[in-house]
Amino acid sequence: MIKRLFDIVFALVMLVLLLPLFLLLACWVSLDSRGGVFFGQDRVGLGGRHFKLWKFRTMRPQSEISGQLTVGSSDSRITGAGYFLRKFKVDELPQLWNVLRGEMSVVGPRPEVPRYVAHYTNEQRAVLNVRPGITDYASLQYFDESDLLAQSQNPEETYIKEILPTKLRLNLIYIQSRSFWGDLRIIALTGLRIFRG
Repeated sequence: MIKRLFDIVFALVMLVLLLPLFLLLACWVSLDSRGGVFFGQDRVGLGGRHFKLWKFRTMRPQSEISGQLTVGSSDSRITGAGYFLRKFKVDELPQLWNVLRGEMSVVGPRPEVPRYVAHYTNEQRAVLNVRPGITDYASLQYFDESDLLAQSQNPEETYIKEILPTKLRLNLIYIQSRSFWGDLRIIALTGLRIFRG
């Protein structure tokens, strides 16, 4: 209950404080390229339920047709505004709305798309027993994930066989040892990592 109360207060405060930034970013995304301001993607959350995760749009319309992984910061599908938004992770800010709705938490295992959840083992599916989050230890370790995938000859295979299992291992460790102070530490580390760019 304390975690959920923190999520609601944190999301509300941040949404109010960041409203001017939201408006500026929305105008930039809209003027920079054709398409909507926001991008919604189907993700798997608590209890295996699907929900729509929201981000500022950073790619050209219909980009998912060619794959759901972003490979490198120079991925040709990324827009000019999108490059900046992704670099500083501000494209993730609309997920504060997901937090407010109860679909996500501020801290928790990052929700995956159904395509990759299908590869979970029974043990790994334990991450679906908690509310997914905006940030976690796996997000910190793989802050530059797209650049790592760009170095692979087969990004899809690298993600499924190497990166995804490591992320899930870190998520399972988080679930076993999670605490309010631990969550605050992850939030602080995430802020520092974003500030460093």
